[in-house]
Amino acid sequence: MKILVVADGRSPTAKHWLESLKKLNHQVILVSSYPCERMEFLDDFFVLPIAFAQFAANQTASPSNPASKKSDRKDLKRMLIERFRSFFLKLRYLLGPLVIPYYGKKLSKITARIQPDLVHALRIPYEGMTASFLPKKIPLAVSIWGNDLTLHASGSSAMKKMTIRTLERADGLAADTIRDIRLGKGWGFREYQFSMVVPGNGGIDFPALRIDAEREEENLRWLPENQDIVVNPRGFRPGSVRNDTFFRSIPLILNQCPNTLFVCFSMANQPEALEWVKQLQIERQVLLLPLMPQEVLWAIFRRAKVTVSVSQHDGTPNSLLEAMACGCLPVTGDIESMREWIVPGKNGLLVDPNDPEDLARAVIIALTNESLRESAAQLNDVRIRERADISSVLTKIEVFYNQLKDNRN
Repeated sequence: MKILVVADGRSPTAKHWLESLKKLNHQVILVSSYPCERMEFLDDFFVLPIAFAQFAANQTASPSNPASKKSDRKDLKRMLIERFRSFFLKLRYLLGPLVIPYYGKKLSKITARIQPDLVHALRIPYEGMTASFLPKKIPLAVSIWGNDLTLHASGSSAMKKMTIRTLERADGLAADTIRDIRLGKGWGFREYQFSMVVPGNGGIDFPALRIDAEREEENLRWLPENQDIVVNPRGFRPGSVRNDTFFRSIPLILNQCPNTLFVCFSMANQPEALEWVKQLQIERQVLLLPLMPQEVLWAIFRRAKVTVSVSQHDGTPNSLLEAMACGCLPVTGDIESMREWIVPGKNGLLVDPNDPEDLARAVIIALTNESLRESAAQLNDVRIRERADISSVLTKIEVFYNQLKDNRN
């Protein structure tokens, strides 16, 4: 089958999904909604910077040349976007939908040239919105990612209209939570159409994850061995992840567990993170890391005792599943999607995303209760293998795609 995927080509989640499709021996064409480099395994590749994506901060981990003026301009752009992240998000809510029809026409020209058997947009804003302008004869699958419906869909009246249009056009709906399939039906997805609930990254390859994590652990000499590690893997996600709650909880945790190191991914040189650390005087207990390869995150999950993701809008974060697979106890926001995976006090802990004290209490329990961590690790290993193992996920994806294709024949 020839499958054209519309996605953010910089995203590790999108990359893993594309790799999963290649494992199913499909032809895979990517239309990336952000400028990025072509992945070697793709059969074809296009860049279509949708809704001002060309102005987004660079999320690659490639080093830059300090002497380069071009590098200086990129650094300035990235700094401005990081500083005014929330403002740019709101501005994109207002202006992004206005240009979607233009990019919809461009995507239609690409599909006319490629002639795919189906198109899959890996999230609603703005990839799914763009794909909603494709000719009706092309089977269209749309994925819902965590906060597409609970946050972004209500960002503006135009976002609401485009979300409804996308779900009314979709022939199939994929999500990483049962909740989002239910919500999708309330936003226009037809009851009788095909749906699928699988991890957004296409499943977890347990042997590969363990091998990569164990190999990378040998390179963690820079990480102190005599401290208890708490990992925040999510970076900054405006409106979704409550890092203000996370940082406010740290002094409270340190009062009870002073030997704790908080390792934060994708926060190096982030103004917001630097301000919190300075204001709370926790410089020695917080390690702000840049964007790093996923194998490093997996290795740190294996070393850490706790992972924290205080989200108020979310689906099933891939980092949550990976942490659970590595035996790291999850502490997350108490929202519906998290309750699909976590039973409080059994295989993780849920907290009020608005309450630093509640988060601090949970992390202290997680750090001091070794029996909870051990029993949770065993439960999570079973749960992840049953619901997220790549072999079963690939089977579900293949069935889903064939249903969409056959329904149009």
